[in-house]
Amino acid sequence: MDFHTTVERAQRLKKLHAQYKPLVLPTVWDAWSARTAVAAGFPALTVGSHPLADSRGADDHEGQTFEEVIAAVRSIIAAVDVPVSVDLEAGYGQKPADLVAGLIEVGGVGLNIEDTVHSDGGRVRSTQEHAGFVADLRAAADGAGVPVWVNARTDLFMHAQDASGVLDEAIERLRALEEAGADSVYPVSIQDDDALLAAVTNAVGIPVNSTAHPVRHDLDRFRRLGVGRVTYGPLLQFAMADAMKDMLHPWAP
Repeated sequence: MDFHTTVERAQRLKKLHAQYKPLVLPTVWDAWSARTAVAAGFPALTVGSHPLADSRGADDHEGQTFEEVIAAVRSIIAAVDVPVSVDLEAGYGQKPADLVAGLIEVGGVGLNIEDTVHSDGGRVRSTQEHAGFVADLRAAADGAGVPVWVNARTDLFMHAQDASGVLDEAIERLRALEEAGADSVYPVSIQDDDALLAAVTNAVGIPVNSTAHPVRHDLDRFRRLGVGRVTYGPLLQFAMADAMKDMLHPWAP
């Protein structure tokens, strides 16, 4: 994709985040699912690491290399004329500058980066380390001249036995990520907890991303709680798999 188009799509993605509250980004995994979501009326998309891995017979949690992921998303991005963000997990052991360069080269204009480092035994980055990684991503994107949307994820709630018990630590981390240059923050695994969602949306000045199930969750609820961005993670693919099995079951031998 040519550089001018990539910059235009990045600028469009930023405007969409300001226009829609929340902005819903269907999580897709191939050219077909991307085109289907665009045909349904969505102005931007995200590629999820889990559904992408499933569609390619690989494992989630960096069961693919960065080069394999970039090669796979190239055709997805080329199949649609809307901005596409890409889940880059914890970075596949790559330097932030190399992640941004690879993403931009295939026309990606947003990225998701998490703090569970799968290439290093599944450890969780410290607040300072994760904020530093995000700051380096921001600097690399700015240096390249593309306003890549950085969605900074934390898994603190997901790893905790009691999610409410790590709220203060999570808020500290989310604020550090905001200060480091993240455009949005993504505290996973609290999509069903109104109190925790409200607490984090009130604690930061940038959009908070929440996971949603396309059938079981309600968009108005997320709006009332102040969520600024919604993605599906693997849940759209899971829902489609359930529907497919229901359709096929009467035909099974």
